[in-house]
Amino acid sequence: MRRRTGRRRRPPRGADGLRILSRRDNGQVSRRVRAAIRVEGIVQGVGFRPFVYGLAIELGLDGLVGNDERGVFIEVEGGRAPVGEFLAALRGHPPPLAVIERISVERVRAGPGGTGFVIVRSAVGGDRRALVSPDVATCVDCLREMADPADRRYGYAFTNCVNCGPRFTIVRDVPYDRPNTTMAGFAMCADCAREYHDPADRRFHAQPVCCPACGPRLRLVDREGRTIAGDPVAEAVRWLRRDAVLAVKGLGGYHLAAVAAREPAVAALRSRKHREDKPFAVMAPDLAAARRLCAVDETAERLLTGPARPIVLLRRLPEPPELPGAAIAPSVAPGNPWLGLMLPYTPLHHLLLRELACPLVLTSGNVSDEPIAYVDEEAMERLAGIADVFLTHDRPIHVRADDSVVRTFRGRELPVRRSRGYAPQPMALAAGVPRPVLACGAELKNTFCLAKGRRAFVSHHIGDLENYETLRAYTQGIEHFRRLFDLVPEVVAHDLHPEYLSTKYALEREGVDLVGVQHHHAHVASCLADNGECGPVIGVAFDGLGYGLDGTLWGGEFLIADLARFERAGYLEPLPMPGGAAAIREPWRMAAAYLDLALGGCVPDDMDVVRRNADRWPAVVALARAGVGSPRTSSMGRLFDAVAAITCGRDVITYEGQAAVELERRADPAEPGAYECPLLAGAPATTALFTAAGPELVAAVVDDLGAGTPAEVVAARFHNAVARLVADGCARLRDAGAPSTVALSGGVFQNMLLLERATDLLEADGFRVLTHRRVPPNDGGVSLGQAAVAAALDRERG
Repeated sequence: MRRRTGRRRRPPRGADGLRILSRRDNGQVSRRVRAAIRVEGIVQGVGFRPFVYGLAIELGLDGLVGNDERGVFIEVEGGRAPVGEFLAALRGHPPPLAVIERISVERVRAGPGGTGFVIVRSAVGGDRRALVSPDVATCVDCLREMADPADRRYGYAFTNCVNCGPRFTIVRDVPYDRPNTTMAGFAMCADCAREYHDPADRRFHAQPVCCPACGPRLRLVDREGRTIAGDPVAEAVRWLRRDAVLAVKGLGGYHLAAVAAREPAVAALRSRKHREDKPFAVMAPDLAAARRLCAVDETAERLLTGPARPIVLLRRLPEPPELPGAAIAPSVAPGNPWLGLMLPYTPLHHLLLRELACPLVLTSGNVSDEPIAYVDEEAMERLAGIADVFLTHDRPIHVRADDSVVRTFRGRELPVRRSRGYAPQPMALAAGVPRPVLACGAELKNTFCLAKGRRAFVSHHIGDLENYETLRAYTQGIEHFRRLFDLVPEVVAHDLHPEYLSTKYALEREGVDLVGVQHHHAHVASCLADNGECGPVIGVAFDGLGYGLDGTLWGGEFLIADLARFERAGYLEPLPMPGGAAAIREPWRMAAAYLDLALGGCVPDDMDVVRRNADRWPAVVALARAGVGSPRTSSMGRLFDAVAAITCGRDVITYEGQAAVELERRADPAEPGAYECPLLAGAPATTALFTAAGPELVAAVVDDLGAGTPAEVVAARFHNAVARLVADGCARLRDAGAPSTVALSGGVFQNMLLLERATDLLEADGFRVLTHRRVPPNDGGVSLGQAAVAAALDRERG
């Protein structure tokens, strides 16, 4: 006989996890359920509440939906089957811009029914977990309206809806409602208000909704701020066609524009901006125009036309010999087979390019090395010596954000600069963060990162922390992120270099636990976090330089690492950097140091690199030999510099990484040969199993050039040699018991030829290879690695 337990029998559960609630009405059993639902992720500013409203109405459900600091809260009530359908659609078919991280469902008591479904006022006062959407490129529906003469938004430069438009750059606070954005100063007209409140309209609760009657307005002004009469877009195009340089206010700041085919205009822009060699980005009117300029594969097309609209680095197509410079002037990307290409991503860009009907150079609105200008008065002052006229408007930008830059690798994107269109979308961490973390990042290509729970918020691109304006942008950005994500750091992670401004910022924080993270460990940890892993791995970190544990400058590292710790297992043989930082700006100095060691002090006077620098060569060699003002470095980036000076004649650089970039583009991708780079026994009293003989690589380069081998072949054999070094070093470590997973990180792995060859060799030898996909391999990803390391150490202590 079954014993009674005294417990109430629980109602049966449906497939959706909700228990069926029964209530009697006139003797009939009516099955209704009511669910309280919490949705977290990027669900504000992406049309989520209108989507929920429409779905509930379609399914005949009662209830409510609203925003709060955590995301979106929902209650739905109705028959079990419709509620189940609602939950399935919520999980499986959210709005296109939504990124759902978590949906929780809780049973609550059912009501009387028949109350309808409503959108309620946003709630405030709780723990902030709501996420802010990145800025989103203009959607096809808005473009259709802009092109329709009968539409009230015909030709309107600020058209947007729930599926597109400004987000991160206009948000002052959360929840994402109009009063918390820079649109707060624009009162909606009756027509916009009607759209905003109409559940059937795609602008239902679209916070930046506006039109010509009530929204921001364009102005074209001269350098003194005087308005130029006429239609601002049409007049701006007239100026562009007369070879003017135009300043354009975009989503995250001002751009400088010139007609890409007009050499006088592009040359003037390059001269005024003090940008000697670094290529300019080009905005093409549409995908068809982009295909006439570059090789656009399926991956590139997806990136060019996607919601983020980054600059995509693509291989240029040859121009017709009878029309050289017909589409792209020589000064756009001098001697470069690659082009940074993008498509219009704001209504204003579309209007400009439609009127102009040809590609446009579009580069950051700044003088080289300064942050992008984003405040109107500041832009007028800083850009007056560069731009002839300004196409501006009265919608404030709250957060400056440069354009993002990506390359393509094996059918996916590899970020070079992560900013507009991506930030501040969080990254999920494989393990939790016990206490909130602020990671201060590196000195160059700086980003910062805040982390809590299982989320890491990597900032937009800040830039090089070398001047007051950039440092101010850095500190303001940290405060803005802290406020948006309600995060008070208890742990602050920083680089070990004592002179980095980001390190000094960290050391000035009070009431926090400080965690110093070695630069190359941060690179490897960044790659692990980027791939949702914790290690251990063999981490290969190749970059310009970073402060090492032994007081030297590292940069050609083989580490055995997980998130919490690392061991230096191999590295490029260290040698002097004659003149310190001067050797970065003048790669011929690195050539002098390498050649002196490679050739035993007997460097022929008739070598091109020696003759070009004959007046200073002996003094620089003497400096290197004496070790005076010549810190020792194992940097792979400096080895690339040396070979670029010897092979390509690049003695002085005008932008970071220029020598290595030119060496990559000089290399013949069809060349299979490779030089030998011996692995020597590690130095006594170190944990290293080997050092790699860089001078022997340089000696092989010199021998090949002396034998008359073309520079294209020499450059390719050098790349293949470094790829072979990566594979051989990892194999040596695996034989000694290291893991069979390799993480490739550091700025040198932005080199697609090296990355492709190294990955191929490693995979052929049975390794699993991790590369970056969401943050850059360069120093722009270091902050994520610092946060991951600090969190891992905190977990161990906890």
